[in-house]
Amino acid sequence: MVQTPTPKSSGLEDVDRLLRADREHVIHPLYHPTDHAQPMVIVRGEGADIFDASGKRYFDALSGLWNVNIGHGRPELAQAAFEQMSTLEFNNNYVGFANLPSARLAEKLIQLTYPNLNAVYFTTAGAESNESAFKTARFFWKLLGKPDKVKIISRRWGYHGVTMAAASATVLPAYHRMFAPLMPNFIQTTGPYRFRCELEDGGIRPCTAPSAHDYAEALEQTILEEGPDTVAAIIGEPVQGAGGVIVPPDDYWPKLRQIADRHQVLLMADEVITGFGRTGKWFALDHWNVQPDIMSFAKGVTSGYLPLGGIMVSQQIQNAINEAPLDLKFTHAATYSGHPVCCAVGVANIEIMEREGIVERAAETGRRFIDLLRRQLEPLAWVGQVRGIGMMAAVELADPNATGSAYYDNAVGLAARVIGQCVANGVLTRRLNNTIVMAPPLISTGEQLSRLVDILGEAIQRESSV
Repeated sequence: MVQTPTPKSSGLEDVDRLLRADREHVIHPLYHPTDHAQPMVIVRGEGADIFDASGKRYFDALSGLWNVNIGHGRPELAQAAFEQMSTLEFNNNYVGFANLPSARLAEKLIQLTYPNLNAVYFTTAGAESNESAFKTARFFWKLLGKPDKVKIISRRWGYHGVTMAAASATVLPAYHRMFAPLMPNFIQTTGPYRFRCELEDGGIRPCTAPSAHDYAEALEQTILEEGPDTVAAIIGEPVQGAGGVIVPPDDYWPKLRQIADRHQVLLMADEVITGFGRTGKWFALDHWNVQPDIMSFAKGVTSGYLPLGGIMVSQQIQNAINEAPLDLKFTHAATYSGHPVCCAVGVANIEIMEREGIVERAAETGRRFIDLLRRQLEPLAWVGQVRGIGMMAAVELADPNATGSAYYDNAVGLAARVIGQCVANGVLTRRLNNTIVMAPPLISTGEQLSRLVDILGEAIQRESSV
């Protein structure tokens, strides 16, 4: 076993000093100093829990950031990193070089993912994966003699990262406001959000007749308006995560596959959140028996223990890359593509998931979790909708006495107070406007999930009566 050094005991004085350094010198994601006046200092993780500097224990109900699928503190992953670092910590994986962990991980991914996917390009993060997907789609169509097929169509409420092209595909306005203008040729269209249905007469509101609206057909209309000969790809999360855990209708993805084929458009699945067991399947499009042309992944591939991501492409796209003329070769690159230590941890992570049946466990535990949320929370007056699949769920709060946009907007403050109560009671979830989202570690117990639902329900009842 790896010999882990004993951590030095950090007194409160040391924590205070480092917090001052943090405030003075660290710019955090989604940063404003007023949001960082009293940050939680996390020092340790164990299973589904994390501990702050004062020793308080929290149930990590978002798995870090949707990614710590097998839980915190697994020594097998530390051992895999240690052994690989001790052998070969890094060499570039550019053409002409190879390393064994990246080849092992690629071979494993081919076995686990959709049958039509046959090759992997490794990255270090989800946004980088989606950037790679966009470039690969354009590369493919240029090789096929269709250089005008450059547009990427994404759906409202979708999140694909916040690098410049990924942010242009992300359709959450908060990520655009201070970085506009967005990149050209990224087209935003209707998403399959039935609780905030864009296809309802009279504006966005809960869908009154779900079968009356065809969200896939609305997306196809966008392709027709843009011109299919200008569209390279459709990108979508199988279940939209950061938009609020939006689960599409069952016919949605099969229809998108047909639409993509009909108009000669690539179908990209952003499985950064939904991959590696999060929805109770290894990869989420399996719920609807659909195969993408390109799939992006990250997060759960290493359970967050090291940064790793990538794209997987169909045999047709791989053939195009392999058969390109030398002067038109695939000149996409990154220093850390196929990083040996990250890939070694990815292999070890997948071995644990297979050995312990974690994906099957997530499917069964997830069904009970979603059912419990619905039974206990849906009767509450301020709960507009409970939704989810596998081990990802959302509770959208709404004002039962309001109409129009106030129906949603009046609940934003309540959601913030509910989150505060959850934190006080040792549970960490995440607020997205008026919606509380959860993605507990896949190894969470029924007792932990039951406590999460109890605390959340009590917080909603208490704070909605204030």
